[in-house]
Amino acid sequence: MSTTNAGSGGSSANKLSIVSTVIDAGLAFARGRPKSGLLLLAAAALSTRVPGIGTATSLLLRVVRRLR
Repeated sequence: MSTTNAGSGGSSANKLSIVSTVIDAGLAFARGRPKSGLLLLAAAALSTRVPGIGTATSLLLRVVRRLR
């Protein structure tokens, strides 16, 4: 019998990605960027269903800020 992570919420790498996105959201709020913070929190919540979306959102926000 094989075991899977499907019932435990995903891999540890995905959990680390979610935690990282939540930390980025906290930093965004602390820096006075509430829209970015909310977007990152939403992406972290969505990351439980779509792995990597939080990391992609965080990178996208950094690129957009750099281009401004």
